[in-house]
Amino acid sequence: MTQRINTHGCPETEIRWCTTAGGASASVLIALLASLVMSLPAAAQMGGGMGGMGGGGGPQSGGPAGPAERPKFRDHVHNQAALPIGREHGDKVVSSVRIVGNRTLGEHEILQKMQTKKGRFFSREVLLGDVHRLNEMKSFDHVTFKTKENDAGVDVTFVVHERPLITAISFHGNNRINDRDLKGRAGLEVKDPLSEFSVESARRRLIDYYKDEGFNQVAITSTIGFKDKPGMVIFRINEGPKERIASINVIGNTLLSEARLKKLIKSRGPFLKLGYYTFNVADMAKIDRDVDILEGTYHNLGYLTANVGRRISYSEDGKWLDVTFVVNEGKRFKINSVQIIGNQFITEASLRQRLELKAGDMFDGTILKRDVGEIVYGYGEMGFIYADVQPKTVMRDEENTVDLVYQIEEGDRWKIGEIRVNIEGEPHLMRETVMLNMLEMREGDFIDRRLLEIGRRRMSNSQLLETNPQIADPPDIIVDPREDAF
Repeated sequence: MTQRINTHGCPETEIRWCTTAGGASASVLIALLASLVMSLPAAAQMGGGMGGMGGGGGPQSGGPAGPAERPKFRDHVHNQAALPIGREHGDKVVSSVRIVGNRTLGEHEILQKMQTKKGRFFSREVLLGDVHRLNEMKSFDHVTFKTKENDAGVDVTFVVHERPLITAISFHGNNRINDRDLKGRAGLEVKDPLSEFSVESARRRLIDYYKDEGFNQVAITSTIGFKDKPGMVIFRINEGPKERIASINVIGNTLLSEARLKKLIKSRGPFLKLGYYTFNVADMAKIDRDVDILEGTYHNLGYLTANVGRRISYSEDGKWLDVTFVVNEGKRFKINSVQIIGNQFITEASLRQRLELKAGDMFDGTILKRDVGEIVYGYGEMGFIYADVQPKTVMRDEENTVDLVYQIEEGDRWKIGEIRVNIEGEPHLMRETVMLNMLEMREGDFIDRRLLEIGRRRMSNSQLLETNPQIADPPDIIVDPREDAF
């Protein structure tokens, strides 16, 4: 029988047998081919896998997983000191690159961050860029360079001055809070750049942390260096007692009861003597904020000159304190006049129709906030979505009277550039179209905040989409304003 040779140089009869034979012979041939492919370098780059043949490195094999993210080719080129991507220009070539002044960082680690390399064209712009890149490492406090021309090209020398690094962090005197918590609050790590500013910032953070925990008498000092360890940072701590609130009292109040005022503040005393050590840590910053809360409450009620102070008395052991808020209510103020300034596109008469506070009324901060919201809402209906309203009170010579002034910054009037419906889940054109048909706004119209809120309510009440926030994010309308303001 005469055998014909195909284009691959193999007898045609043998090829026909390979493709038609079954059983063990075909299995052996497949195994040989797989082992041959796995031995090639390209197979190793692909993780040693053979697609669905069960090779190592595949998602269902037992082999190690590949890298989570491939490095950028540009970074790979820089690390290998190869030529950069793109055409270079220049008259001279860099003949050598040296690093002088480095002590802890290796020269190879520094050169990886630079683009000035031996064999490339010399460029002063690239050189200045390398100085910037070295400064971004935050390992040097001073970087300069020197150049020297020779017959082979240009010798470049970078002179660096390394910042001292933190070699150890030590805490002394802490008994109630462990080192691990303190280290996390300090924000310092070994091998971080060492500076007086960073150490002082860490000391203040530690003081704030102790005071939040009720150690209001804490004192902390910091030291840099110890004997033959110049990079060691030491914090010496005098914690003092952990303070708790024994009682809270309010005096001088006549308009509001003590019980009501205690509900407004955030500080808490012992709960009926049962939780004597629960939720009553003495936080001085919180107590100061409580003073502002009480003052703001009286100001909202029209007592614009009311002021609140605090008195603190300690127990003999310094662990318990009594807090007393002293209230001076003053007199309630009446509105003498209401003025609107800064409006140009909307008349003063239409704005006054939205106001609830009128001349002759007692001042009320809660109603004032509603009136400011009404003015902003009115501008939003006209397309002035960035309108800003600032209320001001001006004391008059008459006793207990005040002028109320609304300072308005209208901004620009905006049109609708694009309307989108934010629906959690897979995009669905039909659902978005149904939602958009519920809106009375169209692209190109002036933005109307009232219509936008009506559309959102219709979307929530339509029961076509999930509105339970525990299951999915509620649907929302997103309106992008067009930049061509009117």
